[in-house]
Amino acid sequence: MNTQLTLVSHQLCPYVQRAAIVLAEKNIVFERINVDLSNKPDWFLRISPLGKTPVLLVDGEPIFESAVICEYLEDTTLPRLHPENALQRARHRAWMEFGSVVLNTIAGLYNAADNKVLQDKVLEMRKRFEQIEAVLGDGPYFAGQYFSVVDAVFGPVFRYFDVFDGIADLAIFKTTPRVRAWRVALASRPTVRDAVDPAYTHLLQRFLAERGSALSALMNH
Repeated sequence: MNTQLTLVSHQLCPYVQRAAIVLAEKNIVFERINVDLSNKPDWFLRISPLGKTPVLLVDGEPIFESAVICEYLEDTTLPRLHPENALQRARHRAWMEFGSVVLNTIAGLYNAADNKVLQDKVLEMRKRFEQIEAVLGDGPYFAGQYFSVVDAVFGPVFRYFDVFDGIADLAIFKTTPRVRAWRVALASRPTVRDAVDPAYTHLLQRFLAERGSALSALMNH
């Protein structure tokens, strides 16, 4: 790919991480620019109709929404990260969408106003991962030996729990050994590990502490 690619990012955005992982898996050279989503510049709003990250600039032409960016990269570059079989490809896309639902649940968890809501969200998270447990094979990745876009989606999901685990023992993965093994495999993969700024953990801890939520209260105990 001889085009100029720029990934417009936010340092904590898990959807940005998806795109960064896929770009890295395909060995694509790209530039990365961070924006402040609490003070969105005009140029960013012009290229991001929803005011969200990521946006991929392809020779200046914007593509927004992480799933669309990943599909564009699949359409234009090798190696392919989706299965060749159309049915399996559709199945992978469905589990990518499931990953977005999990991210929404995570947001509900760290925004929970009190312990009752927090526990409800913990229970919901456990059930979500039990659903994934039921479809995982022997690993190490979602589809076995080969790394797919579904893995790029869940790497950022699991990264949250690296920080959550330092706050409280939520025991979210206690009934899901395959998910636990998948989490470990993704955390050790360089493309997943390097998809965030070195300051990510500190930035996420600060973000969580400032939420005024039940989780924030546990941090500030």
